[in-house]
Amino acid sequence: MRVLVIDGQGGGVGKALVTALKAACPKLAITALGTNATATAAMLRAGADEGATGESAIRYQCRHANVIIGVVAILHANALLGEISPAIAAAVSLSEAQKVLIPLERCGLHIAGITRQPLDMLIADAVAKVNQLTQETTHDFPS
Repeated sequence: MRVLVIDGQGGGVGKALVTALKAACPKLAITALGTNATATAAMLRAGADEGATGESAIRYQCRHANVIIGVVAILHANALLGEISPAIAAAVSLSEAQKVLIPLERCGLHIAGITRQPLDMLIADAVAKVNQLTQETTHDFPS
C-alpha cells in the first residue's frame, strides 16, 4: 500500500495530515512529498515513514501510488504560489491512485456544494476516507 501525502509552502497541512493519519492508522506507511524541503521536513517530523522533495520525486511517486492525499490545489497548475508546477498537477491528475483532497479555497478554486469547515474537521474527514480506502480495498492494491 503506497500512501502519498503531498504538500508545499511550510508543510503545515501535510504535517497535520501525517499526524492524523498516523494516529488513526499507525501501521500505514506514509510517504511525504514536498514541493520544497521545508514541507518535506515538516511531514517527516510529524511521523512520515519516508520523504522526498521536488517535482521529479512527486512525478515518479505518483506513478506508483495507491492513495494520494493533499489539498485540492495539487491538481491545479501554479497553485501554492507557483509551487505546483504543471507537471506535478498532471502527475497527480493522471495517477491511477485514489485521491483524497481537502477543499481549501486559497488558490482560487471554489468547489460548489462544499461548505466551509475548519481545517481540523476537513483533515479528520480526509483521514477517515483514507482509512476506509485502505481497509476496504487492501486486497486490490499491490504491496
